[in-house]
Amino acid sequence: MADSEILLNKEGLQFSRVQEKHYKLAFSMENHNIILANIIDFNLIKLIYDLNVDIYEKVILDKINDNEAIATLLIKHFFEDLGLPQRFSFLHIKKFVEERRIIFVSQSIKSHRPEGMPEEAELMSINDLTSVCDIITPHKINFSCNIIFDPIMNIPPFAEKMVGLILFKIFKRVKQFIENVRL
Repeated sequence: MADSEILLNKEGLQFSRVQEKHYKLAFSMENHNIILANIIDFNLIKLIYDLNVDIYEKVILDKINDNEAIATLLIKHFFEDLGLPQRFSFLHIKKFVEERRIIFVSQSIKSHRPEGMPEEAELMSINDLTSVCDIITPHKINFSCNIIFDPIMNIPPFAEKMVGLILFKIFKRVKQFIENVRL
């Protein structure tokens, strides 16, 4: 496997292509006012979406239990002028807790279409989205996300950097929010 190609490296966030349809996102968060591991749960995932209403048109997070949830996300139609379809994600998410690590593993649900999605919207089919939260200290966490899209997904090369910029916007907001929490 060739070295990954960095698509965006900005303010501590790095987004790269590992290989075709396989991407990696990495960043760190630090806040000396809270124990960060205590907030790494499905509420944090919901916060990510809630802080980015300009990116997500619709967000539904259904917790099955403390370690499992279903996320339905309708992404705004950014590439409509380019003739690309609006996309949605329909993910089954599982949470695993290890001694110094919290892991979220997600896959697209392909067995059925979620209710309320526009008829013309297409599933952003993800074979594996693994988010690893390495607990460095009680106040610092390194995040790394590996995203492997379904081989049938068409990701035009020009869209990769735009996706990187959207991810940067999302995670910058979440990072600023978390780093400014005072308890």
